[in-house]
Amino acid sequence: MKRLILMRHAKSDWSLGQPDSARPLNARGQRSAEAMGDWLREKGYLPDQILCSSAQRTRETLDLLRITAPTSYQKGLYLATPDKMRKALRKAKGDTVLMLGHNPGIGLFAHSIVATPPDHPRFDDYPTCATLVVDFPITAWKALDAQGETVDFAVGRDFSD
Repeated sequence: MKRLILMRHAKSDWSLGQPDSARPLNARGQRSAEAMGDWLREKGYLPDQILCSSAQRTRETLDLLRITAPTSYQKGLYLATPDKMRKALRKAKGDTVLMLGHNPGIGLFAHSIVATPPDHPRFDDYPTCATLVVDFPITAWKALDAQGETVDFAVGRDFSD
């Protein structure tokens, strides 16, 4: 079995007038990322590999999770389509992979990989810091071609204001 933890970056700051890829998190986003890291640890959802967009807000989200695993920062995950995310995941080696990215692609990808969506009112719009945990009945990521089983889903606002 392989497990994917699919996370959208936490809430970013639009007020600084920076290029999109350089936007940092705002205060709410920082709180949400820290809370999501606590939730992941409490539930035992700990990755052994991390695939992260190279954008500032995804890198900062990852830092605030306080989770350590071999990490690959990938420019190709910045605003990636579901197909690009699937291709990146098929190259993964870990048993439990955390993938950090952006909407709209990450939300579309989340919908495409689960047989049954989680019973959560925010799954459809996949808001900032949304995190899906899904298991796949495969032994290698390169075999990823079917939908997986939803294990859990949460958003940062479930734990912080």
